[in-house]
Amino acid sequence: MTTPIVAVVGATATGKSGLALDLAERLDGEVVNADAMQLYRGMDIGTAKLAPEQRRGVPHHQLDVLEVTQEASVAAYQRAARVDFEVIRSRGRVPILVGGSGLYVRAALDRLEIPPTDPRLRAALEARAETIGTAALFAQLRELDPAAAQRIQPGNTRRIVRALEVIELTGRPFSATLPDRELVSPAVILGLRVPRATLDVRITARAAGMFAGGLLAEVRHLLEHGLRDGFTASRAIGYAQAIAVLDGRTTHEQAVADTAQATRRFARRQESWFRSDPRTTWLSADDPDRHALVEAALAAVRGATTQTSRPDAARGGGRHTGEWAP
Repeated sequence: MTTPIVAVVGATATGKSGLALDLAERLDGEVVNADAMQLYRGMDIGTAKLAPEQRRGVPHHQLDVLEVTQEASVAAYQRAARVDFEVIRSRGRVPILVGGSGLYVRAALDRLEIPPTDPRLRAALEARAETIGTAALFAQLRELDPAAAQRIQPGNTRRIVRALEVIELTGRPFSATLPDRELVSPAVILGLRVPRATLDVRITARAAGMFAGGLLAEVRHLLEHGLRDGFTASRAIGYAQAIAVLDGRTTHEQAVADTAQATRRFARRQESWFRSDPRTTWLSADDPDRHALVEAALAAVRGATTQTSRPDAARGGGRHTGEWAP
């Protein structure tokens, strides 16, 4: 049987990276990143990327694969992540997918048709957003594709532009291209959950820690290497706020507060995305007993992968099962 992928998902600051390392050590695994911002080389502090010395000797994939001037592509990520899965399995090891970028997780795990892109059309739409505002662009999307508008935050310019780009290029609603919950390969999905009040405290502390830990210096260095030219990278949470400080448009203290607030909003969107997937086994990540969390995760993996295979396991959101167990 094909070795199942173990995916660790959830909102930012829930401890995904730590659990992924614990599982990699117990299952003889290798980590595949599914955080879109951690794809960027040099974006370390603001993305909470584990430094090489913090990775416990566990091989990591899909980190530092893009320059900040490049645009992250779900299609390119999908191809690369699936190659990583096969290479890891060929070594007799377990792929551990970890990250909070919901669409990237789904692209790695599920059947997903990636719509085409057109850089010139996208640039025109981005310029239109600058001219008429994101709200007006969102109103256009709501008229053309109400289903997509319901699933996209009104202030998320990047996703609104992408939806309109797909509609223009394909003549189909963007919502028609959203992924079905149909795994292309056996997988077990573990979600980490933390009470909202606790998560907010963690996020506030993380934002302050990033700025205290050298985020401004990191951003100053990245600006020398073209960060402003990267549409996605320059708008990442923490990085946009740090640029504002360096430009003299805001204060250090306000940037920390703005970063924490933006991260809290992002965490709510992550929670909403992952909560909607019925295949996820949820684990409490606020228990100070780390051993208990790891054992609960291992039990969930064993339970999910030792059930008798069902004909519908790969369809309609069913979980792949089989005889493999850690």
